Amino acid sequence: MRRCAAGSAIEILQEKWVLHIVHALLGGPKGFNELGREVGGCNPTTLTQRLARLEALGVVEKEVHSTLPPRCSYSLTDAGRDLDRVIAAIRSWAVAHLPVEEGAEEEPERSVS
Repeated sequence: MRRCAAGSAIEILQEKWVLHIVHALLGGPKGFNELGREVGGCNPTTLTQRLARLEALGVVEKEVHSTLPPRCSYSLTDAGRDLDRVIAAIRSWAVAHLPVEEGAEEEPERSVS
């Protein structure tokens, strides 16, 4: 049975840490360690795996800088930046329709537009 496009997208976005990574990169390019600190709680191996998957899907772009020691930075592609609207729509729906958990803090909105 063939999956629908929306189902495929949700399957990718529901992977642990993916939305956190995209949300962090909406603020601009980041090095691996900076991204890890901003995402918080994601171990380096998992972060590497998620970034590789997002890069293979064309959501994230990795740039290797020719410095000593070499360093990399990660940024969203146009496809990745398009997720800003998707995340905003999900946030709006959740605020309108889901009960607020006690002690929960609203994530600050981050937009590239």
